[in-house]
Amino acid sequence: LLEVGTGFDRELTGRENIYLSGAILGMKKAEIERKFDEIVEFAGVEKFIDTPLKRYSSGMYVRLGFAVAAHLETEILFIDEVLAVGDIVFQKRCLNTMQDAGKQGRTVIFISHDMSAITRLCGRTILLNEGRVLGNGPSRQIVSDYLNSEFGMTAVREWSDPEKAPGNEIVRIFGIRVRAEDGQVKDSVDIRQPVGVEIEYEVFKPGHVLKAGFDFSNEENVCLFISIDRDPAWQRKPRPMGRFLSTGWVPGNFLAEGTITVTAGIITEAPYVLHCEVPRAVVFHVVDSADGDSARGDIGGAYAGLVRPLLKWTTQYIEDGCPAATSAIEGGRQ
Repeated sequence: LLEVGTGFDRELTGRENIYLSGAILGMKKAEIERKFDEIVEFAGVEKFIDTPLKRYSSGMYVRLGFAVAAHLETEILFIDEVLAVGDIVFQKRCLNTMQDAGKQGRTVIFISHDMSAITRLCGRTILLNEGRVLGNGPSRQIVSDYLNSEFGMTAVREWSDPEKAPGNEIVRIFGIRVRAEDGQVKDSVDIRQPVGVEIEYEVFKPGHVLKAGFDFSNEENVCLFISIDRDPAWQRKPRPMGRFLSTGWVPGNFLAEGTITVTAGIITEAPYVLHCEVPRAVVFHVVDSADGDSARGDIGGAYAGLVRPLLKWTTQYIEDGCPAATSAIEGGRQ
């Protein structure tokens, strides 16, 4: 299962597509009829089953596609990153379905960069890199090895060989690092302190208006924000040949505690060109303080929010319904 919705025709209804896709995937008509109600319920599209697929939202399309594939009675289910789409409720439902398939004695091979899904779904994990097996064993051990390797959670990524450095004939990235305010590379930062992400790159062909950019995401792969280099000294100015170091600083008391992943890239804005990109380039942890002077204050336990800014608050004491600090004498009366 490399892509959900195999065999779907957007002009046909959801009902017709279940039969069409099921047949292409190898299901007999009697089998599809027997599982039809389960597929529709799983996808949650009961009200729209006779609506043409072109009227479906992207989420409905994905849910229906996975629902058909999930009801195949196959001995081996090979799933490659298809759960990167759909809402969190549907993703959990898909994971439960795959767990049930494993309990029934069927083989589920699950390829993903979602570490929580891997540890929940798989008892054994294989770590691959460019076709080579780097690890094979209990999932939690292999996931831990991955997160602490150069391929996983690291506050610094560097490339010394220009042939292997991400990029093209115009520009290549040679380093991406997370730094604290004192300049030290850090994989863990205090929530109250600024944190900088720097990208080191080399321009090989002059005359291009290049900008570095970062995409900050949390551990649930939700994009928190995107930031592009806005240094006024280089706005709309072509870069000469040579090495550059651009740093974006995130202020303290802005990010929520947790794990932050940064995707880095070099672009040209107008017209838009993505010269190079490093997904999940660096990772760092934001640690909230127990001192009571962050946005959390003295609250313990879970504290919701994608970001956690420390806002400026003002409070007035109102006595007898009138703000005490705003009393005035007007026309001889107090």
